[in-house]
Amino acid sequence: MPESRPAPEPTKTEDGTDARPDTPARPGDTHPVDQMLPPLKLFSAGLQHVAAMYAGVVAPPLVVGIGVGLSTADIAFLMSASLFTSGIATLLQTLGFWKVGARLPFVNGVSFAGVAPMLAIAKAEGPDDALPVIYGAVIVAGVFGFLLAPFFCKLIRFFPPVVTGTVITLIGVSLLPVAFNWAQGGNAQAPDYGSLTYIGLATATLLITVVLRRVLTGFLKQISILLGLVAGTLLSLPLGVADFSAVGDADVIGLPTPFHFGAPQFAAAAIISMCIVMLVSMTESTADVLALGEIVERPADEKTLAAALRADGLGTALSPLFNGFAASAFAQNVGLVAITKVRSRFVVAAAGGILLLLGLCPLLASVVALIPQPVLGGVGIALFGTVAASGIQTLAGAALERGDNVLIVAISLGAGIIPIAAPDFYHAFPEGARIVLDSGISTGCVVAVLLNLAFNHLGRRTDPAPETLPAPAAHH
Repeated sequence: MPESRPAPEPTKTEDGTDARPDTPARPGDTHPVDQMLPPLKLFSAGLQHVAAMYAGVVAPPLVVGIGVGLSTADIAFLMSASLFTSGIATLLQTLGFWKVGARLPFVNGVSFAGVAPMLAIAKAEGPDDALPVIYGAVIVAGVFGFLLAPFFCKLIRFFPPVVTGTVITLIGVSLLPVAFNWAQGGNAQAPDYGSLTYIGLATATLLITVVLRRVLTGFLKQISILLGLVAGTLLSLPLGVADFSAVGDADVIGLPTPFHFGAPQFAAAAIISMCIVMLVSMTESTADVLALGEIVERPADEKTLAAALRADGLGTALSPLFNGFAASAFAQNVGLVAITKVRSRFVVAAAGGILLLLGLCPLLASVVALIPQPVLGGVGIALFGTVAASGIQTLAGAALERGDNVLIVAISLGAGIIPIAAPDFYHAFPEGARIVLDSGISTGCVVAVLLNLAFNHLGRRTDPAPETLPAPAAHH
């Protein structure tokens, strides 16, 4: 029998939990992911998650609503519905039931991957039938994803560190342009887009957040992102950037009427399009689950991944009932977990509850919407950059001393950055292909998996010694 050694004394994170939860635990110990925090910490940390994801949740229904030609009131209804359905999907992931839900601090929201296909459907079907046809396709895509989950999750063995590290890095890099757009005002058609006021406000918010993170301790340090958002919003008031009009026009209670825009319709072309989007979302969710598992030190296995993908599918299938769209993982919240080190899934469950309340109370939703986009952009740079840094950290354990693995990372990153650096690169490709190719995360993931198969799975290696690439020449 191997010699038994006493477990090392655990180090503590800022929230007082064990920094190495995979260390054999004493009876009665609870993994940080499963720890219940006091109500105040639960609410404030959950609110921080809502603030980080809010813009991402309301942006797709806003774009689709404008594309379909909805009235301002209907667009507001669509946004509230998306908040409500995101809350349902988040609760499915964090609390779960049966074999549904990763039971990790995993936020689900409206997938932006479906926006372009939904606009294409709206253009083909016309304004009257657009939303019913979209909702019918989303329901079928959700059921498709739910049934496919136990088979899709078996691909986990093809996601070693060289693949997951690359994809996690791409998630962060792909999200950074979103933060840059927010920092410039969020609307490229606005005359003041990219003004010194907007960029200055974003920079000030980022600096305030960094200073708070540096000088505060304990719980206040954990919610430094939320405090930075509040400080940035207050700073925006004398600049006239915050818009209070939405608060004055909002209703106190607004129930999401089922099938408000009509009964779902099922069109083959729309269904195929949304099923492809579901595959893209499942690929991105797989990368996000694996990333989050590493960050919270509870690595996701095949069972966890299948449960997470089932929650994605079920959340997507249920969303159209309440006028929502396809649900998938929100990578920006993975970055928030990495920064704050608050790993309790009940914090994110609290965020799901807050999203439900926001969906039921348009007035509350409009208060959260007061946070100007430049303020979100400032903290977004830190959040999304942290995701990329987590990917680099994963790559550090990916045996990069082997030249094959370096090549896998190099080509995959290059392929994944194409849509970011050259957004029109694939303009001549068919629409179905562009759904995948225009997502740097999906493209990089597919390329990394295929190259890893070619170099590390197919055939038998004959070179036992690690192969290295020549070091790049230094430039002076």
